Amino acid sequence: MWRYLARRLVLTLPVLLGISIITFVLIYYLPADPARLYAGPSATVETVDRIRHELGLDLPLWQQYTNYLGKLVQGDLGFSYRKQTPVLELILSRLPYTAMLIVSGIFVELALGLPIGLASALARGRLPDRLGMLVALLGVSAPPFWLGLMLLYWFAFQIPIFPLGGVEQPTSIVLPALTAGLGGAAWYARIMRSSTLEVLAADYVRTAHAKGQSRQLVLWRHLLPNALNPIITMAGMDIPWFIGGVVLVEQVFAWPGLGRLAVEAIQTVDVPLILGTVSVTALIVVLSGILVDLVQSLVDPRIRLSR
Repeated sequence: MWRYLARRLVLTLPVLLGISIITFVLIYYLPADPARLYAGPSATVETVDRIRHELGLDLPLWQQYTNYLGKLVQGDLGFSYRKQTPVLELILSRLPYTAMLIVSGIFVELALGLPIGLASALARGRLPDRLGMLVALLGVSAPPFWLGLMLLYWFAFQIPIFPLGGVEQPTSIVLPALTAGLGGAAWYARIMRSSTLEVLAADYVRTAHAKGQSRQLVLWRHLLPNALNPIITMAGMDIPWFIGGVVLVEQVFAWPGLGRLAVEAIQTVDVPLILGTVSVTALIVVLSGILVDLVQSLVDPRIRLSR
C-alpha cells in the first residue's frame, strides 16, 4: 500500500503542474488589466506602468511563470493585490469553512440518501419504494440556488428558526448543509437502491439465506459491505463537485468559504489569489481521489492497491 501511495503522490506532480500552466496562460490573456484595476480608474498611465512593473506584470509570460513556480515550490503563493494579504493566509482562513460545509453536506447526503435507497430496494415494487423514488426525483430536480433561497425564506424569514446567513451562530451551518446535500441525497438513494438490488440477486446472498442465516445477519455481513462500494466511489467524487458546487451555496448564505474567495478574486482580477485558489483546489481534488482508493481497499479486502 505504501508503494502505491508513493507512486500516486508522485503522479500528482505533473497534474498539478499542468493545471498551474493552463491557469497561468488563461489569466495572462484575460482582456482585463490587473494593474489598471489595482491603480483605479482615475490613475495616470505613468502610475499604471509603475504598478505593472512593481507587480512584475511587464515581464514575458515564461519569466512570470518561472518566478511564480519558484515561489510556489517554497510554499509562497504570492501576495493578494486587492486584499494586501498573503494568499496562503487568506486561503487558510477560508478553507475550514469550506471543509465544514463539505463534510456537513456529505453527511446530509449519506444520512438521508442511504436509508431511503436501502428501504426502497428492500420494498421493491411496493409503496415505500415508489415514495422513496418520488422523493429522490424531486431532490434531483431542485436547483441548489433555488433550494437555498426557499430554505432561507421559510426557515429563516417566515419561521425564524435559523439565521439568515453568515457564521455567527452554531446553527448557521444547517441550511447551507441541507442546500448542498439534499440534491446529492437523491442521487445516493437511487444508487443505493440499484446497488442493493444487484447484491440481493447475487449467488452468495441466496446461499446465505439458504443456510438459514437471519435477514439482519445477511444485511450487515453480506449486503451492505458489497453495496457500499459504489457509494464510497461517489462520495470521493463529491469532494471535487462540492468545491465547485458550493460556490452558489456560499453566495446565497454569505458563507465565507474558499469558493466565495475565488469568485471575489476573479471579479477583481486578483492574479495571485486566483492562482492560489485554483492550485489548492486542484491539490484537494487529487488527494481526494487517492483517499477514496485507500478507503475502498479497507472496506473491500478484495481490492489490492499494490497491483
